[in-house]
Amino acid sequence: MHNELKFIISEEEKALADKSIDLALEAGASAVQVTLDKARTEIYALLDGEIDNIRQTGDRALTFRIFADGRYGVFSTNRLEENSIRDFLVKAVENVRLLAPDKFRRLPDTADTAKDAVTGEEMGLCWHGYDTVTPEEKLRMAKNVSVFGEFSGESSDRAWRLVSEEVEYNNTLTDTYLTNSDRIHCRQIETSFEVCSNVTIEDREGNKYSGLWWDYSISPEKVMNSDCGHKAVMQAASQIGQVNAEGGKYRMVVSNRISGRLLQPVLNALAGRAIQQNSSFLTDTLETKVFSDGLNIVDRPREKGKCGSILFEGDGRACLDRDIITNGVVKEYFINTYMSGKMNMPATSENAIRPVVLPYISKCLAEGDKGIDLNHFGEKEILGLCGSGVLVTDLNGGNCNAATGDFSYGIEGFMFEEGKIAGPVSGMLITGNMRELWGNLLAAGTDPMDGFSRQVPTLAFENVDFSA
Repeated sequence: MHNELKFIISEEEKALADKSIDLALEAGASAVQVTLDKARTEIYALLDGEIDNIRQTGDRALTFRIFADGRYGVFSTNRLEENSIRDFLVKAVENVRLLAPDKFRRLPDTADTAKDAVTGEEMGLCWHGYDTVTPEEKLRMAKNVSVFGEFSGESSDRAWRLVSEEVEYNNTLTDTYLTNSDRIHCRQIETSFEVCSNVTIEDREGNKYSGLWWDYSISPEKVMNSDCGHKAVMQAASQIGQVNAEGGKYRMVVSNRISGRLLQPVLNALAGRAIQQNSSFLTDTLETKVFSDGLNIVDRPREKGKCGSILFEGDGRACLDRDIITNGVVKEYFINTYMSGKMNMPATSENAIRPVVLPYISKCLAEGDKGIDLNHFGEKEILGLCGSGVLVTDLNGGNCNAATGDFSYGIEGFMFEEGKIAGPVSGMLITGNMRELWGNLLAAGTDPMDGFSRQVPTLAFENVDFSA
């Protein structure tokens, strides 16, 4: 079955990765992990409707995590010949012995490693027709997205024109094979097809507005019929007539296109390294209620056919479905094999691999429920329940303090009243603290976007500070 794909790891390359374990042990390593990565990407880029460039890249590398005399080092090479690897590993082990000892560095326990990532196709993320798509079809997919010819001219039907457009089509094949001196074997093969449109429009007063949209799938069917060019233009046009709204506390609804960016600081704060170094605003919160009752985050890395799904972590440990936050209670820190030893805590997972925020509607919003289907509700329904506030569609700059959770972000979006968009706003900031923000969660929809490993839907929060 693998023979249908031209650029995946060959049996000879796989055998060389296995052989390199013996070469590392012969060179004096006490243990070694070997990861062979191979990737191929093709890009067709258009500028203002015309071909700008066509690029093709191919990468292949062996990465060695070497343990020797209680010391540890990471080395990589793209020269895949046995004699070259032998010489490379002799020098690598010599360099490791120059490093300071670290008693917590070790391979994961074999019992915890993945046993079911055998062919690399278990997660259903590989499309075997990858090599059958012709260059003409790839270029056509890019050109189908372009709307420059449609909107670049003046028109009495609209108060703007398209002044620049960048369209990019790409397809990527990645193959990863992991093994170590305990003779575990893990593999993952993925294909992806993506188109993206990034546009700038100009209104009759000379003001410029930008829009961005994309489509992604493991096979090209969705990309072939993508309408992301029109969506990017409409997104830009919707910003015309921006006003500087008054500052104050508003209900905030956050688009599913960017909601994952508000979740990421919470996930970062659960990292074992941040906890161990006391640089996290969630230190000493394990099994503690910190957030809203409605915040439920689970990790679902084993869901087949979904972006981000995988059976093994970077050290070969098996990925497992996990509860991260349950009813606002922190249930897990992300503790890998190394941090497990340093923190004297059981290893859990390296990070949130495919975090999913589960649906929720608060009691105060549920009282205004207008027959919403709780199995299918998103931005439109949440705006209706919230009544009035600010819909945030993009974050412009800003940051979150990892140690305190204090944040400040510039935003783009719209005022809404009685559940309807009232007009675009600009020049506003949201400020606050992540613990307080997620403690004021009002709703989480059922509409996370395909193509994101973070499955975060449309969100709503109470009493968010907006400043003009």
